[in-house]
Amino acid sequence: MGTNLGTIDRVVRGVAGAALIAVGLFLVQGLLAVVLCLLGAMLIFSGAVGFCHVYKVLRIRTSRRA
Repeated sequence: MGTNLGTIDRVVRGVAGAALIAVGLFLVQGLLAVVLCLLGAMLIFSGAVGFCHVYKVLRIRTSRRA
């Protein structure tokens, strides 16, 4: 499994994931808070790893080819 996320995509995912987690922890309650935190964690993980399964299925690649 190689990377399919470029640098800008990875940074955007990290920032968006952190924002979703912050909203889930501090601004909303209940099931919505849990869902936002999980989505945020998924974005941070995919940004850190550099791989997105949805991109693979759709054959999208924002990283440079090796």
